[in-house]
Amino acid sequence: MSDTRENLTYEGFGRAVRELAQMVADDGFAPDLILSVARGGVFVAGGLAYALDCKNLHLVNVEFYTGVGTTLPMPVMLAPVPNVVDFSQKKVLIADDVADSGKTLKLIHDFCAGHVADVRSAVVYEKPQSLVKCEYVWKHTEEWINFPWSVDPPVVRRPGQVLDA
Repeated sequence: MSDTRENLTYEGFGRAVRELAQMVADDGFAPDLILSVARGGVFVAGGLAYALDCKNLHLVNVEFYTGVGTTLPMPVMLAPVPNVVDFSQKKVLIADDVADSGKTLKLIHDFCAGHVADVRSAVVYEKPQSLVKCEYVWKHTEEWINFPWSVDPPVVRRPGQVLDA
């Protein structure tokens, strides 16, 4: 992995989400619900929900990254797992900050498939190696991304939490 980083500011993030929402609107896709991938996707989903006037937000917690460039073998949905019945025959927009390997988005896309009317993905960044090619992407990059909410260390660490390198 390169030492070069993509640096996104809060101001840049605001522009990115607004432009992402415009892509969705210009495509004529009006989601019935936005499914946010925690944690980074929460910020994206909130911005998209306001811009697309969609008040139906759901959250899915997925554990995959354990540090910069290090992951579990496969992503895992954490409890509480959304009830797919709540998504039945709805147009779903999956929102995340980045499609890196694409494994997290694939897990969630597969979770929705067969239960929803339509499922699409919107991300701020997509990397070339992503298994999932998102319908809505603000920017393509090969670099590690410094998001404004993740560049500073936590104010408080939970007991037993391992410090990232």
